[in-house]
Parts: sequence; structure tokens; C-alpha cells
Amino acid sequence: MKSISDNEFENTVLNSKGLALVDFWAEWCGPCRQLLPIMEEVSTEMSSKVNIYKMNVDESPATPSNYGLRSIPSLLLFKDGKLVDTKIGLNTKSTITDWINQYA
Repeated sequence: MKSISDNEFENTVLNSKGLALVDFWAEWCGPCRQLLPIMEEVSTEMSSKVNIYKMNVDESPATPSNYGLRSIPSLLLFKDGKLVDTKIGLNTKSTITDWINQYA
């Protein structure tokens, strides 16, 4: 799982082939901190199906603003650079892996 910034978003996510999941989070967000170990497990177990990235909304506000994100954590799933789905809030590992498998 790699942290990315607004400057890296286009090359890393929008110009990518296959699945890319971006976890929008912030240091002060309790549910975001709860989601971190879940996302680390998903990233390790599903690395052959999806690239997972984290974006701190305080350090990189432009991208979340472009997508109209109003709450975090927000998970945005992209396929071949196109947004295909979004999940808001704290989700279970099984919910996230099932969600990724729908698009893999």
C-alpha cells in the first residue's frame, strides 16, 4: 500500500491499467485509523488483483475535492483509470474483498 499525493494521482491512478483503489483518510479520523490494518491486509492478500493507495486529505485536498468527497474514510475504486465505484465509512475486510472481486 503506497501513499500518494495530488501530484501523483493522475499518473498513478488515472493512467493505470487494471484496478486501483484509493483510500482517502486523515490522521485525526478515528474510523480511518481503524480501517488502516484492514486495508493493509487486503493490500497484501489481493496485490495480484488491485493496487491500493492512500491519500491524506489534509495534505492533498484537490483530488478529494474533485470527486466531491464529503466524508472519510472514502474508498474509490478505479478500473483502467475510470471511477467504477465508491464506499464510504468503515467497512469490514470481507465487504472490501468482495467489492474488489466484483470488478477484478
